[in-house]
Amino acid sequence: MALGANTIEPTLDAGHSASGVWRKASNALRGEIGDAAFGSWLAPATLTSDADGSLCLVTQTGLARDWIRRHAWRRIGELWAAYDPDGRTLNLKSRNEFEISGGQCANDRAAVVVDAPAVAPPAGPAPGGKGAKTSTLQDRHTFETFVAGPANEFAHAVARRVASWTDGHFNPVVLHGPYGFGKTHLLNAMAWEAMTTAPHRKVVYLTAERFLSTFVRAVMDRQTAAFKDELRSADLLLIDDVHFIGGKQSTQEELFHTLAALVEDGRRVVFSADRPPSALTEIDARLRSHLSAGLVCGIEPADRALRLGILERKTITLCRQHGFAGALRPDVAAFLADRFVDSVRELEGALNTLIARAGARVGSLSLDEVQCLLRPHLRGAERRITVDEIQKAAADHYGMKQADLISERRTRAVARPRQAAMWLAKQLTTRSLPDIGRRFGGRDHTTVIHAVRRIDELRAADPQLARDLDVLTRRLRG
Repeated sequence: MALGANTIEPTLDAGHSASGVWRKASNALRGEIGDAAFGSWLAPATLTSDADGSLCLVTQTGLARDWIRRHAWRRIGELWAAYDPDGRTLNLKSRNEFEISGGQCANDRAAVVVDAPAVAPPAGPAPGGKGAKTSTLQDRHTFETFVAGPANEFAHAVARRVASWTDGHFNPVVLHGPYGFGKTHLLNAMAWEAMTTAPHRKVVYLTAERFLSTFVRAVMDRQTAAFKDELRSADLLLIDDVHFIGGKQSTQEELFHTLAALVEDGRRVVFSADRPPSALTEIDARLRSHLSAGLVCGIEPADRALRLGILERKTITLCRQHGFAGALRPDVAAFLADRFVDSVRELEGALNTLIARAGARVGSLSLDEVQCLLRPHLRGAERRITVDEIQKAAADHYGMKQADLISERRTRAVARPRQAAMWLAKQLTTRSLPDIGRRFGGRDHTTVIHAVRRIDELRAADPQLARDLDVLTRRLRG
């Protein structure tokens, strides 16, 4: 079957046009993720019919398929379900998969309804018995691919305990943290591990948005009893991004009763949110109280050591997937870990771009080449930061006056914060070394060079200094 760019087989246009559904869904997605990401990863994909007649989105490369699966597939499924009144299933395959296999791609279904078919875990036998009902579980999000560190080790330990069906668990468990901190990864990992450990038990994973849309559809179709039975028979219920239902009163009411019924029966319930329950002020007080009554686990921003560990693990995995060995140069890894501090997803996105653009050359890329390849990423996240702002932030953080940083004082209590501020000025501004020196009390550029080198040496061995630099960097970048 020929795969012309973005074409649709004529047979797909019967009834509600699949091309029309995809056009609406892709236009909406383009507006959400931007023209650059859409043009790079989704625009070259083709919508066509699979060997069994089902619809399939075919990417030109496996890398594009993997990017779509990680960053856009859940949302594509939601948009497709919203725009397709016929409720057709959409699969995702690379061109190579499409041409050599007529079967469907397990774990890549976009039919994200609560009564979706059972999904097999990534390793081991397919679960029998009750199995799992899922909202597009991502097979790469397992405990084996999760990098644990001080910022997330408590949440990771709790997730492991829940997934192992250990007695004495807290109920419910709420994982909270901003976008890109690993909450979805942990929920997916729990689902896979729980299914593997106890295949006879029923695991249900849903995004809060899917919970909402499925509940609304059940109300419209007068199928609320079936909807309730489906969820309340779960041995483990996982709902991602529960903050999404804020302001949706009837949906909150249903979730409250579902949570109460499952907890009363001793079933396990795990939610994720972008804030702790006490801060979810848009959610009904009764539901908020129940969410707070279990175990609340905050996930902190990944520190530098954790970001470096994630980069190392992710680089090895991605390079292996594409048939070559590779590891980033230390200065390149350090640059990425220091530049993308707010979200692990942004960090991974930068790495994906490098591997997509450089391929097997990724391990030999110089820092200048990396900065050139990532220029759009860097420009998009850039905010003009001044040396004065850095001095004020550092003085406030270390409990001193800004004047101390530009004074002649050389005591350790002043010298180390001054060196840290100089290091931040070198990292976060475009000022030359002589200019930075002048702004720190007329010092020579060699003093700045010494400060930068000294901080680079110390932060690897001094966790407190590394945390200070992370905190200041996030604060200055807003």
